[in-house]
Amino acid sequence: MTPAIKGIEAPEAAIRRFAELVRSGAVDEPAGEPRLGIDLGTANIVVSVVDAANRPVAGDWAHSTVVRDGVVVDWAGATSAVRRLTHAVESRLGHRFASASVSVPPGISDGDTRVFRNVAGAAGLDVDEVVDEPVAAARALGISDGCVIDIGHGTTGVSVLSGGRTVLSVDEATGGHHMSLVLAGAYRIEYEAAEAMKKDPARRDDVVGVIRPTLEKMASIAADALAGIEVDLVYLVGGSSSFPNAPDVFAGRLGRPVVRPAEPLFVTPLGIPMRVVGDD
Repeated sequence: MTPAIKGIEAPEAAIRRFAELVRSGAVDEPAGEPRLGIDLGTANIVVSVVDAANRPVAGDWAHSTVVRDGVVVDWAGATSAVRRLTHAVESRLGHRFASASVSVPPGISDGDTRVFRNVAGAAGLDVDEVVDEPVAAARALGISDGCVIDIGHGTTGVSVLSGGRTVLSVDEATGGHHMSLVLAGAYRIEYEAAEAMKKDPARRDDVVGVIRPTLEKMASIAADALAGIEVDLVYLVGGSSSFPNAPDVFAGRLGRPVVRPAEPLFVTPLGIPMRVVGDD
Protein backbone atom coordinates (compact mmCIF):
# COMPACT_ATOMS: atom_id res chain seq x y z
CA MET A 1 0.00 0.00 0.00
CA THR A 2 1.48 3.34 -1.05
CA PRO A 3 1.52 6.25 1.41
CA ALA A 4 -1.13 8.95 1.06
CA ILE A 5 -0.57 12.65 1.52
CA LYS A 6 -2.30 14.06 4.59
CA GLY A 7 -4.73 16.92 4.17
CA ILE A 8 -4.11 18.11 0.61
CA GLU A 9 -7.40 17.32 -1.10
CA ALA A 10 -6.88 20.04 -3.73
CA PRO A 11 -3.16 20.29 -4.62
CA GLU A 12 -3.72 23.04 -7.20
CA ALA A 13 -5.40 25.28 -4.62
CA ALA A 14 -2.65 24.64 -2.08
CA ILE A 15 0.10 25.41 -4.60
CA ARG A 16 -1.64 28.62 -5.67
CA ARG A 17 -2.10 29.70 -2.06
CA PHE A 18 1.55 29.04 -1.25
CA ALA A 19 2.63 31.18 -4.22
CA GLU A 20 0.37 33.99 -2.95
CA LEU A 21 1.87 33.75 0.54
CA VAL A 22 5.42 33.90 -0.79
CA ARG A 23 4.79 36.85 -3.08
CA SER A 24 2.67 38.86 -0.65
CA GLY A 25 4.39 38.09 2.64
CA ALA A 26 1.02 37.17 4.14
CA VAL A 27 0.51 34.31 6.61
CA ASP A 28 -2.36 31.96 7.39
CA GLU A 29 -3.15 30.77 10.90
CA PRO A 30 -1.55 27.32 11.34
CA ALA A 31 -3.50 24.38 12.71
CA GLY A 32 -1.08 22.65 15.02
CA GLU A 33 2.70 22.85 15.00
CA PRO A 34 4.10 24.48 11.82
CA ARG A 35 6.98 22.86 9.93
CA LEU A 36 9.71 24.54 7.91
CA GLY A 37 11.21 23.51 4.57
CA ILE A 38 14.28 24.85 2.76
CA ASP A 39 14.83 24.65 -1.00
CA LEU A 40 18.34 25.68 -2.10
CA GLY A 41 17.75 26.08 -5.81
CA THR A 42 20.06 27.13 -8.61
CA ALA A 43 18.17 30.37 -9.25
CA ASN A 44 16.17 30.86 -6.02
CA ILE A 45 16.17 29.93 -2.35
CA VAL A 46 12.64 29.31 -1.06
CA VAL A 47 11.55 28.64 2.51
CA SER A 48 8.12 27.11 3.06
CA VAL A 49 5.95 26.57 6.10
CA VAL A 50 3.05 24.13 6.37
CA ASP A 51 0.91 23.24 9.36
CA ALA A 52 0.02 19.86 10.86
CA ALA A 53 -2.61 19.34 8.13
CA ASN A 54 -0.04 20.07 5.37
CA ARG A 55 -1.69 23.40 4.55
CA PRO A 56 0.68 26.16 3.42
CA VAL A 57 0.78 28.97 5.97
CA ALA A 58 3.86 31.06 5.07
CA GLY A 59 6.85 31.33 2.78
CA ASP A 60 9.56 33.59 1.46
CA TRP A 61 12.15 33.58 -1.30
CA ALA A 62 15.24 35.29 -2.68
CA HIS A 63 17.11 35.15 -5.96
CA SER A 64 20.33 33.23 -5.45
CA THR A 65 23.32 31.72 -7.21
CA VAL A 66 24.63 29.75 -4.23
CA VAL A 67 24.01 26.35 -5.87
CA ARG A 68 25.37 25.16 -9.20
CA ASP A 69 24.72 21.70 -10.65
CA GLY A 70 23.47 20.44 -7.30
CA VAL A 71 26.54 21.67 -5.40
CA VAL A 72 26.63 24.53 -2.87
CA VAL A 73 29.29 26.88 -4.28
CA ASP A 74 28.72 29.82 -1.90
CA TRP A 75 28.59 28.57 1.68
CA ALA A 76 28.42 31.99 3.32
CA GLY A 77 25.77 33.23 0.89
CA ALA A 78 23.63 30.13 1.34
CA THR A 79 23.79 30.29 5.13
CA SER A 80 23.07 34.01 5.24
CA ALA A 81 20.07 33.69 2.89
CA VAL A 82 18.56 30.76 4.81
CA ARG A 83 18.97 32.57 8.11
CA ARG A 84 17.44 35.78 6.74
CA LEU A 85 14.45 34.07 5.10
CA THR A 86 13.81 31.89 8.15
CA HIS A 87 13.83 34.91 10.43
CA ALA A 88 11.39 36.66 8.10
CA VAL A 89 8.77 33.89 8.29
CA GLU A 90 9.37 33.47 12.04
CA SER A 91 8.63 37.16 12.55
CA ARG A 92 5.40 36.97 10.55
CA LEU A 93 4.20 33.81 12.28
CA GLY A 94 5.39 34.66 15.79
CA HIS A 95 6.95 31.20 15.94
CA ARG A 96 10.58 30.14 16.41
CA PHE A 97 11.79 27.15 14.36
CA ALA A 98 14.39 24.83 15.83
CA SER A 99 14.54 22.52 12.82
CA ALA A 100 13.71 22.22 9.13
CA SER A 101 13.50 19.74 6.28
CA VAL A 102 15.92 20.27 3.40
CA SER A 103 15.61 19.23 -0.24
CA VAL A 104 18.46 17.92 -2.37
CA PRO A 105 18.70 17.09 -6.08
CA PRO A 106 18.30 13.34 -6.64
CA GLY A 107 21.44 11.33 -7.13
CA ILE A 108 23.96 13.69 -5.53
CA SER A 109 26.78 12.27 -3.42
CA ASP A 110 26.58 11.75 0.34
CA GLY A 111 29.20 14.46 0.72
CA ASP A 112 27.11 17.01 -1.14
CA THR A 113 24.03 15.98 0.85
CA ARG A 114 25.96 16.71 4.04
CA VAL A 115 26.73 20.20 2.74
CA PHE A 116 23.01 20.93 2.38
CA ARG A 117 22.50 19.67 5.94
CA ASN A 118 25.37 21.81 7.18
CA VAL A 119 23.95 24.96 5.61
CA ALA A 120 20.80 24.50 7.68
CA GLY A 121 22.90 23.75 10.75
CA ALA A 122 24.99 26.88 10.30
CA ALA A 123 21.74 28.85 10.07
CA GLY A 124 20.80 27.51 13.52
CA LEU A 125 18.47 24.71 12.44
CA ASP A 126 18.49 20.98 13.09
CA VAL A 127 17.53 18.85 10.08
CA ASP A 128 14.32 16.84 10.38
CA GLU A 129 14.55 15.20 6.96
CA VAL A 130 16.54 15.33 3.73
CA VAL A 131 14.05 15.03 0.86
CA ASP A 132 14.81 14.31 -2.81
CA GLU A 133 13.36 17.13 -4.89
CA PRO A 134 11.05 14.87 -6.97
CA VAL A 135 9.72 13.29 -3.78
CA ALA A 136 8.95 16.77 -2.44
CA ALA A 137 7.17 17.65 -5.69
CA ALA A 138 5.14 14.44 -5.52
CA ARG A 139 4.05 15.24 -1.97
CA ALA A 140 2.79 18.67 -3.02
CA LEU A 141 1.00 17.11 -5.98
CA GLY A 142 -0.62 14.47 -3.78
CA ILE A 143 0.84 11.53 -5.71
CA SER A 144 3.14 8.65 -4.78
CA ASP A 145 3.60 7.02 -8.21
CA GLY A 146 4.40 8.48 -11.61
CA CYS A 147 6.92 10.67 -13.38
CA VAL A 148 8.03 14.16 -12.35
CA ILE A 149 10.04 16.28 -14.79
CA ASP A 150 11.65 19.26 -13.07
CA ILE A 151 12.97 22.01 -15.33
CA GLY A 152 15.31 24.10 -13.22
CA HIS A 153 17.65 26.93 -14.06
CA GLY A 154 20.57 24.66 -14.84
CA THR A 155 19.22 21.19 -15.54
CA THR A 156 16.28 19.08 -16.64
CA GLY A 157 15.58 16.33 -14.12
CA VAL A 158 13.47 13.27 -14.89
CA SER A 159 12.37 11.11 -11.97
CA VAL A 160 10.10 8.09 -11.77
CA LEU A 161 8.50 7.42 -8.39
CA SER A 162 6.98 4.29 -6.94
CA GLY A 163 5.43 4.23 -3.49
CA GLY A 164 6.69 7.75 -2.83
CA ARG A 165 10.33 6.83 -3.55
CA THR A 166 12.53 7.69 -6.50
CA VAL A 167 13.31 4.58 -8.56
CA LEU A 168 14.81 6.33 -11.59
CA SER A 169 16.57 9.67 -11.82
CA VAL A 170 18.21 11.39 -14.78
CA ASP A 171 19.53 14.96 -14.60
CA GLU A 172 21.08 16.69 -17.61
CA ALA A 173 22.40 20.19 -18.17
CA THR A 174 19.69 21.98 -20.08
CA GLY A 175 17.48 24.45 -18.24
CA GLY A 176 16.37 28.05 -17.86
CA HIS A 177 19.98 29.26 -18.04
CA HIS A 178 20.24 27.85 -21.57
CA MET A 179 16.97 29.56 -22.55
CA SER A 180 18.51 32.87 -21.49
CA LEU A 181 21.66 32.17 -23.49
CA VAL A 182 19.55 31.50 -26.60
CA LEU A 183 17.57 34.70 -26.08
CA ALA A 184 20.75 36.72 -25.57
CA GLY A 185 22.13 35.41 -28.84
CA ALA A 186 18.93 35.84 -30.83
CA TYR A 187 18.33 39.42 -29.71
CA ARG A 188 22.02 40.37 -29.30
CA ILE A 189 21.57 41.52 -25.73
CA GLU A 190 23.44 40.94 -22.47
CA TYR A 191 22.65 37.81 -20.46
CA GLU A 192 21.05 39.81 -17.62
CA ALA A 193 18.74 41.55 -20.10
CA ALA A 194 17.80 38.18 -21.57
CA GLU A 195 16.97 36.86 -18.09
CA ALA A 196 14.72 39.84 -17.47
CA MET A 197 13.10 39.42 -20.89
CA LYS A 198 12.43 35.73 -20.21
CA LYS A 199 10.63 36.57 -16.96
CA ASP A 200 8.60 39.50 -18.32
CA PRO A 201 4.99 38.46 -19.11
CA ALA A 202 4.71 41.36 -21.54
CA ARG A 203 7.51 39.86 -23.66
CA ARG A 204 6.11 36.33 -23.66
CA ASP A 205 5.30 36.39 -27.39
CA ASP A 206 8.89 37.45 -28.15
CA VAL A 207 10.27 34.58 -26.06
CA VAL A 208 8.28 31.40 -26.69
CA GLY A 209 9.27 30.90 -30.32
CA VAL A 210 12.97 31.52 -29.69
CA ILE A 211 13.20 29.12 -26.75
CA ARG A 212 11.13 26.35 -28.36
CA PRO A 213 14.23 24.42 -29.60
CA THR A 214 15.57 24.47 -26.03
CA LEU A 215 12.27 23.08 -24.73
CA GLU A 216 12.42 20.40 -27.43
CA LYS A 217 15.92 19.48 -26.26
CA MET A 218 14.58 19.12 -22.72
CA ALA A 219 11.71 16.98 -23.99
CA SER A 220 14.21 14.76 -25.82
CA ILE A 221 16.15 14.29 -22.57
CA ALA A 222 12.92 13.18 -20.92
CA ALA A 223 11.96 10.88 -23.82
CA ASP A 224 15.35 9.15 -23.72
CA ALA A 225 15.12 8.72 -19.93
CA LEU A 226 11.63 7.22 -20.14
CA ALA A 227 12.26 4.93 -23.12
CA GLY A 228 10.79 1.53 -22.34
CA ILE A 229 9.27 2.67 -19.03
CA GLU A 230 5.53 2.42 -18.44
CA VAL A 231 4.35 5.81 -17.19
CA ASP A 232 0.79 6.88 -17.90
CA LEU A 233 0.99 10.49 -16.75
CA VAL A 234 3.85 12.98 -16.51
CA TYR A 235 3.95 15.99 -14.18
CA LEU A 236 5.95 19.02 -15.31
CA VAL A 237 7.30 21.31 -12.57
CA GLY A 238 10.01 23.93 -12.08
CA GLY A 239 10.09 27.61 -12.92
CA SER A 240 11.41 27.09 -16.42
CA SER A 241 8.34 25.01 -17.32
CA SER A 242 6.12 28.09 -16.96
CA PHE A 243 5.97 28.94 -20.65
CA PRO A 244 2.56 28.30 -22.23
CA ASN A 245 3.88 25.93 -24.90
CA ALA A 246 5.92 23.74 -22.53
CA PRO A 247 3.27 21.05 -21.79
CA ASP A 248 2.45 20.60 -25.49
CA VAL A 249 6.13 20.35 -26.46
CA PHE A 250 6.71 17.63 -23.86
CA ALA A 251 3.47 15.78 -24.60
CA GLY A 252 4.27 15.72 -28.31
CA ARG A 253 7.75 14.32 -27.77
CA LEU A 254 6.79 11.85 -25.02
CA GLY A 255 3.55 10.62 -26.57
CA ARG A 256 1.92 10.71 -23.11
CA PRO A 257 -0.31 13.17 -21.24
CA VAL A 258 1.63 15.94 -19.50
CA VAL A 259 0.18 17.92 -16.59
CA ARG A 260 1.73 21.18 -15.46
CA PRO A 261 0.31 22.27 -12.09
CA ALA A 262 -0.43 25.83 -11.10
CA GLU A 263 2.64 27.89 -10.20
CA PRO A 264 5.19 25.19 -11.13
CA LEU A 265 8.08 27.08 -9.50
CA PHE A 266 6.54 26.56 -6.06
CA VAL A 267 5.59 22.88 -6.25
CA THR A 268 8.83 21.39 -4.92
CA PRO A 269 9.37 23.96 -2.12
CA LEU A 270 5.83 23.42 -0.84
CA GLY A 271 6.31 19.65 -0.61
CA ILE A 272 9.55 19.73 1.38
CA PRO A 273 8.06 20.13 4.90
CA MET A 274 4.98 17.98 4.16
CA ARG A 275 4.49 14.70 5.96
CA VAL A 276 2.86 11.51 4.70
CA VAL A 277 0.52 9.27 6.65
CA GLY A 278 2.52 7.11 9.01
CA ASP A 279 5.45 9.54 9.40
CA ASP A 280 4.26 10.83 12.76
